Order: sequence, then structure tokens, then C-alpha cells
Amino acid sequence: MGTGTLFAADGLKRAKGRWIEAVIAHMVAPNGPAATCLQRHGAAACTDVTGFGLLGHLGEMVTAASTVTPMAVAMDLRDLPLLPGARETLAQGIVSSLQHQNLQAARLLANPGDYDRHPDYGILFDPQTAGGLLAAVPAEQAQPCLQALRDNGYTAALIGTVEPRATTTPPITIRAW
Repeated sequence: MGTGTLFAADGLKRAKGRWIEAVIAHMVAPNGPAATCLQRHGAAACTDVTGFGLLGHLGEMVTAASTVTPMAVAMDLRDLPLLPGARETLAQGIVSSLQHQNLQAARLLANPGDYDRHPDYGILFDPQTAGGLLAAVPAEQAQPCLQALRDNGYTAALIGTVEPRATTTPPITIRAW
């Protein structure tokens, strides 16, 4: 996560060369082997994270899954895999021009007052270029899947859990501290 803020910083000549090198290395890594790994571990849903940012794509997945049974995601900001420099550029207020449009996805959040001042909050709305995959994997397969992805050179993290929800509440809850 962080290609949007890092490219915005690069455009302002405020990104470090090693940060942009890491972004490019991340972007050229093929998703095909990761998708195959996710399938082997029973992924029920998967999408690539692109211009709508993590929260936009997560919202689409939760909404689609909720057509049968209302679902929610409990997510922890501390677990998001950030590219080197992303936290620094966000702290400086450097965001992509698409960031403000992506903030519309905040309507999906059940408890924004709990974390909206967290330094990593903005990454939820950061538009990604070749941002990697977001997948829903059965709980019993999560750790073996993460290990298999890491063994194949991917940065992989468990960023949340899926739970049933009341239809009257927004579908995403964030833990941040």
C-alpha cells in the first residue's frame, strides 16, 4: 500500500529514490502466482487493489458478499503492509489527486471517530497502481496461505476478519491502536 502517495511525492520531488525503487519493484511483481496460491487456499473472493484504494475495493467485496447474508469486516490499521516511505509522505499531507474522490468510501466505516486521526488512516483511500491482491480466505487457511505467499516472495498480511453484521450498521470496523 502507498503507491498513490509515493508517486505524488515523487511528482513534488519529495520522495527518496529508494522509495520509488521499492514501488516499482512492487508494481512489476506478477500477481498470477499469488492468485494461484490464494485459490489453493480456498479464497472465496479476490480483487486487485487499484485506483479506488483499499477501502473502496474492500467495500465492493463486502457489499457483494452481503447480498445473501449481511457481512462486516473488522480491520486493523496496524496490520496494513505499507511500502517504504508511504507513512512519511502521508504524514506530510502528500496524497494523490484521486485521494479526495476515494474518501467517499468512508461511508462504509462503522466507527470513524475511533481512528480518523490515526497517522495511517489516509492509506485506506490511497489509489494504488498495481497494488496487489485483496482476498477473502477461510480462517483456517489464513496462516498457511500467508506463509505460502511469503515463501514465494510476496508481502502478505492478514488485515482483518469477516463477521456477520446487522443490516443497519456500516460494514467495516477499524481497530487502530
